[in-house]
Amino acid sequence: MGLILILLGVIAFIVIATSKFKLHPFLTLILASFITAFAYGLPTNDIAKIITGGFGGILGYIGLVIVLGTIIGTILEKSGAAITMADVVIKLFGQRFPTLTMSMIGYLVSIPVFCDSGFVILNSLKQSMANRMKVSQVSMSVALATGLYATHTFVPPTPGPIAAAGNLGLESQLGLVIAVGVFVAAIAAFAGMLWANRFANEEPDGEGAEELKLSQQDFDELKKVYGELPSPIKAFSPIFVPIIFICLGSVANFPSKPLGEESLFNMLVFLGQPVNALMIGLLLSLFLLKSNEKIKEFSERIGHGLVVCAPILLITGAGGAFGAVLKATEIGVFLGNGLSGLGVGIFMPFIVAATLKSTQGSSTVALVATSALVAPLLGDIGLASEMGRVLTVMAIGAGAMTVSHANDSFFWVVTEFSHMSVKQAYRAQTMATLIQGITAMITVYLLSLFLL
Repeated sequence: MGLILILLGVIAFIVIATSKFKLHPFLTLILASFITAFAYGLPTNDIAKIITGGFGGILGYIGLVIVLGTIIGTILEKSGAAITMADVVIKLFGQRFPTLTMSMIGYLVSIPVFCDSGFVILNSLKQSMANRMKVSQVSMSVALATGLYATHTFVPPTPGPIAAAGNLGLESQLGLVIAVGVFVAAIAAFAGMLWANRFANEEPDGEGAEELKLSQQDFDELKKVYGELPSPIKAFSPIFVPIIFICLGSVANFPSKPLGEESLFNMLVFLGQPVNALMIGLLLSLFLLKSNEKIKEFSERIGHGLVVCAPILLITGAGGAFGAVLKATEIGVFLGNGLSGLGVGIFMPFIVAATLKSTQGSSTVALVATSALVAPLLGDIGLASEMGRVLTVMAIGAGAMTVSHANDSFFWVVTEFSHMSVKQAYRAQTMATLIQGITAMITVYLLSLFLL
């Protein structure tokens, strides 16, 4: 019982430190690592070695992937490629199903671009479409936000799912994580879109809502802000070519060796390694650079990307350190045996992630901390297989979107840019993320019945 009380105390420390005292998650997780190590009586001479080993170990596997993915996302964001992606989806789906079109735009854009940035980039487009299609701004805002949120929490190369996959030993199987994540994210996005339709006749009631009606920016005007937009091939290739290579690499590595074991196999295995695939994506993103001084522009984009990913790298490393300390204790076997008896199984990662998300606000922190926490328990609760680990990432992702409210920066981005009151945003956006999380977790559970 004492082992569980210590663990609950450490989790409470993480929640209170990050939510109430606003301590940075990096420092919180490092402190939690030391507290856990001393509380469980690990040898004092080994504590620093375990923490630094865990910190460096996870970044050695996944750090470059996070950096490259973030830089590619930055270039896509600044070049107007996200607007091109949106334009393609509008042409494909037309104006018959406005919320579905908006959700699909968010779903695609948030694979390489953070959901917060994606909403800001696409806000003018969303306003223009709502005006042009005679649809409620609230409905379109929720459809966009939930589409963005779905791939943000489930589909690499978004840093949160990548870090979770790395903590669970899936750094060489990101293709499988992507394949399952794309499916689960689609179900979650669809659930969010259905909820958004409930607000089809409700307009924003927050500050600036009246001015919003008078200042709709036309989609053509929005395009002009970015100058000449990249072609669809240039816009989509930096992110989807690496994803295709990663997935093909995973297929080539199947035990049955469906693509043989000769030159094609060797080439696909090489190209399918996440770092190699994203390097190709980075090279393809060079075609999106617009200025005459492309080297200078490229350096600026890299600099901006590094600034964005630096805190994520630190949090990810700290999560690895925390996980390494937990693995060195006896809590894994003890808690695993207890949970096995309760039959919680795949729901345990969801519950932990949802608790962390709802209390401290950050989906990325919830993904990293929960994956580090549950990694030592997987063998004892029957999730140690490759597919078990993949579904664990999905369960954590479902929890990491449950729920977005006042302590989450994305909640305020959606609320302020949509001119909703806080009360309206809780009814529309917060409830949408609750429905998304529960729907995604049910999907994961059903998948576990067939795949485990």
